[in-house]
Amino acid sequence: MTKSKHIAIVGAGIAGISCARTLVQAGHRVTVFEKSRGVGGRMSTRNSPFGTFDHGAQYFTVRDPRFAQAIETAPGVCRPWSATTVRVLDARGMVAAAALEHRESHWVAKPGMNALAKAWAAPIAEHIHLDTRVDRVERDTLNKHQWQLRTEGGSASVAVHGAFDAVVLAIPHPQAQALLQAMPHGGTFAKAINKVTVLPCWTLMLAFPQAVQPGLTTLGPHWNAARSTHHRIAWLARESSKPGRSTVERWTVQASADWSAEHIQDSPERVQAKLLRAFAEITGIRAEPAHVDAHRWLYAKTDKALGRSHLWKAEHGVGVCGDWCIGHRVEDAFLSGLELALAIVKR
Repeated sequence: MTKSKHIAIVGAGIAGISCARTLVQAGHRVTVFEKSRGVGGRMSTRNSPFGTFDHGAQYFTVRDPRFAQAIETAPGVCRPWSATTVRVLDARGMVAAAALEHRESHWVAKPGMNALAKAWAAPIAEHIHLDTRVDRVERDTLNKHQWQLRTEGGSASVAVHGAFDAVVLAIPHPQAQALLQAMPHGGTFAKAINKVTVLPCWTLMLAFPQAVQPGLTTLGPHWNAARSTHHRIAWLARESSKPGRSTVERWTVQASADWSAEHIQDSPERVQAKLLRAFAEITGIRAEPAHVDAHRWLYAKTDKALGRSHLWKAEHGVGVCGDWCIGHRVEDAFLSGLELALAIVKR
């Protein structure tokens, strides 16, 4: 029987949680460090006075039977989203083809996209340090064959966590590179990641509570989601059309990668004004929203993947995983974390 190991996992997105739960199931101990206030990564949900917004991943698809089996371990959390999805050709809201996306089922978690990660993380919740950023990974001062992590945030402003047999980096590739370059033996991995490119995305969140009144339940178009060729906007979705959400009319708008990159340093207020104008052009909704918010994702969608599901050096006890290893889908993140965990177990 393989000796139980203590493994540090940096990042509590789908890849990190997938890796963690698999390692625990195999009899290992894990400690997870997450710089945000909750698990899920880009499977995120933003709260507002008018309801939630899935301001990261809007939905996911299921192609691999291992992913399907994992979803079944969280019964009732995931449901199909039967959205009327179209392609919008121009700023006048012209529709190219209805039901464009119905060739493959769209799934969402409820009551928000982060619910799936929360369900998977629940059994190891006491081993997850939220609001804790890892600043450095180095050899343990008491045992040169183990690792220690220097962190900031959480219950202590600065802390050192040690005695780890292995370290997994389940974070965006630039953040992984920064940690690897300062680690003993990390340079090879850092160099291998150089070819990966991930595109940014500005996301706009809008709420129109005035639509919930007698005789009126929605504003604007009859479709609930659209892929757009507008130069500013790539995707729009009516959040209130998703199962398990409140009925207040809410929209999530994702800017195009090119526009996001061009405006990556703009203030949220400037981004809101520009995207709101484009949203009105596409949907015909010109009412004043009661709630406007924007979020900048620096690493939103993989443009060029690593080409491998993960990186793992057993002799050093260092691993790297993330959706960017093989693609940009939620399932890619899950598979990357799973396959890295299986590689560690086989060590």
